[in-house]
Amino acid sequence: MAARNLVVAQSGGPTPVINNTLRGIIETARELGCFDRIYGGRHGIEGVLKEELLDLGAQSPEEVALLRYTPAAGSIGTCRYKLRPEQQEDFQRVVDVFKAHQVGYFLYIGGNDSMDTAHKIARLAHEQGLDLVAVGVPKTIDNDVGDSRFELVDHTPGYGSTAKYWMHMVQFANEENRGSAPADPVLVMQAMGRRIGFIPAAARLADPQRQWPLLILLAERPFQLEQVADAVNDLLRRHGRAMVVISEGFDVGSLGEVKDAFGHTSFGSTRVTAAQTLVNFLNQRGLPVKGAARSNIPGTDQRHSMAYASTVDLEEAYRVGQHAVLLAAEGQGGYMATILREPGPVYRVRYDKVPLEQVAGADRQFPVEWIAESGMDVTDEFLRYAEPLVGEEMVSLPLVGGRVRLTRFEPVYARKQLPDYVPQADRKQ
Repeated sequence: MAARNLVVAQSGGPTPVINNTLRGIIETARELGCFDRIYGGRHGIEGVLKEELLDLGAQSPEEVALLRYTPAAGSIGTCRYKLRPEQQEDFQRVVDVFKAHQVGYFLYIGGNDSMDTAHKIARLAHEQGLDLVAVGVPKTIDNDVGDSRFELVDHTPGYGSTAKYWMHMVQFANEENRGSAPADPVLVMQAMGRRIGFIPAAARLADPQRQWPLLILLAERPFQLEQVADAVNDLLRRHGRAMVVISEGFDVGSLGEVKDAFGHTSFGSTRVTAAQTLVNFLNQRGLPVKGAARSNIPGTDQRHSMAYASTVDLEEAYRVGQHAVLLAAEGQGGYMATILREPGPVYRVRYDKVPLEQVAGADRQFPVEWIAESGMDVTDEFLRYAEPLVGEEMVSLPLVGGRVRLTRFEPVYARKQLPDYVPQADRKQ
């Protein structure tokens, strides 16, 4: 009998809308009726390796519907476990688990590395006689999946919401900076994004007319700290205050970098930060006005602040999950579902696909032509790209006792069929 069960899993950093993609997958799979069971890998591929398969088909429609309002990845969990080429036991274990549970469909929600994992698992499964349809589902607040010409992927679910978060954070920060300038004339804010500038660039959405004393420092355009200080002090002399949004990956020297399991720098775990390094430099050098520079360094709230989720992002996250299920049901494995922008002055998108190998492991960089001539701002072309993604409405959240009502799945798991297994990377040497 053909394997007709489906497994969905998540990998990497979460987003405010990742669970709405999961909702799109679950609801669409239920409606199609061509899958016997729908499982969720608990904490991504680690859950598959440990044979921890949450029965999503057993969950109530109400809890599934609430995924729209549930940020991050607490519903089924995510991971940063990388299946490396030398970990052949891990790859074999995934295939064995899929065979034991009659899994014929695998949907992996994630970024570049996740697409690489899905591609390799599907290839090994076919080599071993398992007809596995693997489909990638994009997500990342970094917006770094795809190509620099935006022909493969226009944007990824999660980015619009984090861009909206920064639009509001900078707007609110400007109000404080205006009022507190005599004592705190300089505010330095640090944005996520590793070394890719889509997130810090979104700060310009708060002031598209460029009326505020705001600098944006992208990792793609390095400057010496002396040059940055000169630009800040110039704003102070003209406006009496200044704000700086700096990428966490902006080169300010050694930060005691920490790498995650994917080999990416985890700037939130470094001993010092780019923002604090800049603040220290500005204060030590001295400002041309009274007062001192201060920093504001948001953390993982940039990817789980549901109150700032973009309604456009939520809708597209759902639809791309839905499209991924349709691809799987049609047997179109080896692809990642994508969002592409239609040409014309009115913002419209369509949902398409791209071969996994074209997006696996490749990081899209922030376009050089979207960096302003000064190197410390972005262009109007970027604003035209980003503004439709944040939407014009605030999301309305369901409240119970003043608290947001979030999804809580019942812990109903598939019965284990295989011996216990310790993932290779977790074994003590």
